[in-house]
Amino acid sequence: MFSEIKSLPRHLALLLTAMVALIASAQTELTAPESASAETEDPTAATKKYIPSAWTLATPLGLHEPSTIDTLAYNYQRRAIPSMVTDAYATTGNIGGEGLDMIWFRRPDSTPFFFIDALRPWLPWADTQKFYNVYKQMTLVGYDFAGTSDNHLDRLTLDFAGNVNRRIGIGASGQYLISKGSYSNQAAKDFNFGLSGYYMGDRYEMQAFYNHYDMKNQENGGITDPLYITDPAELQGGVSSIQPKSIPVNLTAAQNHVNGQQLFMTHAFKLGYWNEEQVNDTLTRDVYVPVMKFIYSLDLQTAKREFVNNNRAEGAKFWNDTFYLTPDNTQDLSYYTSLTNTLGLNMIEGFQKWAQFGLSAYASFEYRRFKQTTGYALPELTEDQLSSLTPLPAGVSVSPKHSENILWVGGRLERQRGRIVNYMADVRFGLSDRQAGDIDLKGRIDTHIPLFGDTVNISATGRFRNETPSWLLQEYISNHFAWKNSFGKIRSARVGGRLDIPWTRTSVSVDFENIQNRIYFTPESLPTQYAGSVQVFSAALRQNFKVGILRWDNTVTYQATSNADVLPLPALAVYSNLYLQFTAFKVLHVQFGVDCDYYTRYRGIDFQPATMSFHNESETPVGNFMLCNAYVNFKLYKTRFYVLVSHVNRGWFSKDYFSMPLYPVNPLRFQLGLAVDFAN
Repeated sequence: MFSEIKSLPRHLALLLTAMVALIASAQTELTAPESASAETEDPTAATKKYIPSAWTLATPLGLHEPSTIDTLAYNYQRRAIPSMVTDAYATTGNIGGEGLDMIWFRRPDSTPFFFIDALRPWLPWADTQKFYNVYKQMTLVGYDFAGTSDNHLDRLTLDFAGNVNRRIGIGASGQYLISKGSYSNQAAKDFNFGLSGYYMGDRYEMQAFYNHYDMKNQENGGITDPLYITDPAELQGGVSSIQPKSIPVNLTAAQNHVNGQQLFMTHAFKLGYWNEEQVNDTLTRDVYVPVMKFIYSLDLQTAKREFVNNNRAEGAKFWNDTFYLTPDNTQDLSYYTSLTNTLGLNMIEGFQKWAQFGLSAYASFEYRRFKQTTGYALPELTEDQLSSLTPLPAGVSVSPKHSENILWVGGRLERQRGRIVNYMADVRFGLSDRQAGDIDLKGRIDTHIPLFGDTVNISATGRFRNETPSWLLQEYISNHFAWKNSFGKIRSARVGGRLDIPWTRTSVSVDFENIQNRIYFTPESLPTQYAGSVQVFSAALRQNFKVGILRWDNTVTYQATSNADVLPLPALAVYSNLYLQFTAFKVLHVQFGVDCDYYTRYRGIDFQPATMSFHNESETPVGNFMLCNAYVNFKLYKTRFYVLVSHVNRGWFSKDYFSMPLYPVNPLRFQLGLAVDFAN
């Protein structure tokens, strides 16, 4: 705690200096008169009101799905706490580090290159890529910092969106992160950036984005003994305290390096007709009404993962002296490439009164390539070195390369413009290679019911999947792990519903899923397939209260799994946020409070750094501790900043604060953050 306090003057000076400059620029901008524009001189301007909008893309056709414009909402400070990515999150501890959502119905789908799944919260993804149509350029710059020289955090983020005109828009995003972590050998260094753009013409439209990520994570394998957290005096001859950085860890020379990129581009040529539209009593204008789109999309993805361990003695102990490829240092490399070309046809919703829905059909050809190389020249090993290697498991042979040629066909039915009811149904079938017979069918229906001067929202979702496991789960070779499996297809059926009542600030959701042939990792960190079925039930309640300036927001999630050996989950997860929210001096918006996460004890999971996978843990339960954070958020004009003390309750209720076995959450930590909206 004292080391954190000593760093306060430097942090506060930096924060206050930035605030003064940025607030001054914001005030100047707010008081500057807006010049007349060509828009105001247009006699039809009154009928062309410019409404900012945002959307994401439904791949592979690039169809629009309405979204919200990112703003600096309340709880800005929560993004700086690694263990609060969700209400129950298993993590290695550091921001930018690996983690897994333990709320089952919030867990995203796995990818063919499963190494990147563990880093998903910190990576750019196609389904969250946003496009903006904004009247003013939007530039959001954020900076988070914390800690001292041995555990400091620095994170710089950038989001930009702007329009050249109403038809052309561009965007950019970026993140640069350096975090040494609270414990030894868990540093993270990330650099991600992305570019996007679109053109929306009457007959032709184009949308594209490019995202790149480069992430380096030191892997410490967890601390050597949980007593360093729960009872350090027992290990230190009566000394009851120890600095987190002094706690010994299992690995000191191991690192995962993941980098990759995605380029997505979609083109559409629209057929339609011109329609004369009345502007006012004397003016009319011609408006192009598109009826059908012919679509071509390209999706290119590449990824590389490298795992290195340069301490042979530590490796021998951590991996039970298992070395398949070299008896010395480990350097495992894996590569992934996917190229998908799609041709589609889309009938556009609303071009006539009877066209109350949109209808699409497409065919995609996807080429996937996997490559594994060990980085070793095996013939150069001596006979003694070769004899010291662990024999490969029975039936396992090295398959360094594999390629797949997959033909997909699919369709989509949707309605987005309905006043009361909207819906979507999407299906995709695999017709070739290992994916022949794959099915992914999903649907959603939303209703908006006016009631008591507000709108009640009711939605229902469903999904059925019959999918082929990733080739890397079938065949894999590395220095410490090797397997060859013949897993069957995984089948799952999911249904769910949600009710939102705005005037009581209540949201209730219920979900159920049946999973057959689930693949999971055993306590030995090897993938296996359960031939039976596992059922998961979840009910979640979100209830917010407001009395004057006092606010109390709560989310309670209950989960039940029919087989905890195959799919372990915490039964109950709670998030509670008690705060005051008010405006001071008519311009300073303040949010001051304490928020807490809690989930019940369960036989949890553990992390294997050599494969970046999470495996079921049969012996060590985790959970049943509360993580609380005291914070204050300020927003002054276009500047938002926060002061945060995370894990402020360290040791108050329980000293057993492990997110996973041997992976404690961060200790008490002082953090600051600043964000500015440079809207033009």
